[in-house]
Amino acid sequence: MSDSILFTRDGGLARLTFNRPASLNAMGFEMGRRWRDLAREIASDDAVGAVLIDANGPAFCAGGDVIEMATSGASGADVTEMAGIIHDGIRALVESSVPVVAAVEGAVAGGGLGLMLTADYVVASPRAKFVSRYANIGLTPDLGVSTLLAAAVGQTRALRLLLQDETIDADTALGWGLVTEVADDPGARADEIARFWLTNATGAFGHAKRLIRAGGRRAFADNLGDEARTIGARFDTEEARTRVAGFAAASRRPATPAPPASD
Repeated sequence: MSDSILFTRDGGLARLTFNRPASLNAMGFEMGRRWRDLAREIASDDAVGAVLIDANGPAFCAGGDVIEMATSGASGADVTEMAGIIHDGIRALVESSVPVVAAVEGAVAGGGLGLMLTADYVVASPRAKFVSRYANIGLTPDLGVSTLLAAAVGQTRALRLLLQDETIDADTALGWGLVTEVADDPGARADEIARFWLTNATGAFGHAKRLIRAGGRRAFADNLGDEARTIGARFDTEEARTRVAGFAAASRRPATPAPPASD
């Protein structure tokens, strides 16, 4: 079994750990296939209620493995095929009803931005750095960057990052909306977030994530229809019925007694 991405399960928590530290966790051909296969497995497993993505080594992900591309004799067609394989994994997680949190240490570059933004909640170290660098080697965005980056930070800032050789720090990334939180120990904080999802209304969190992710791709009427169907389906679940009943019981107030009749 490949160890380019480590996969562990702890109850309903699935953890994916990028594990090519010597290559700054750049995603090569084999790692890309493993990413797709694991993402599909997670998205199709009803027992998974949360996903945590992290990385070993000094960087979260340096994007695609450009050195492998340059030395393996790969053609443009090979690169297109591999991008499509990695994209299948990104779609599986983004379109799923499972919330994903990422713990980010070190550098995130190129396609690593897209892999990071596969997560719905990103916790970054104060030492994290973010950069595009596509144009530095004559390439263009892939791994969802052209869509996910703009959705996170807005078109103007996405273009600024892609059209300039600019590195932004964690505080700037937080201000832009590229990351959700900055924490001294992003791994511990990300684990705390995942456990919160698992010990509360797990299914509701997952479908809330799915609705938000799908909202930008569809007509407003389609979003409203999905919202109506989803809240109705959730209302019939044991998870929701128990919580709704508890809320209603806690919200009841004793009837105010009628004032005494005056003489």
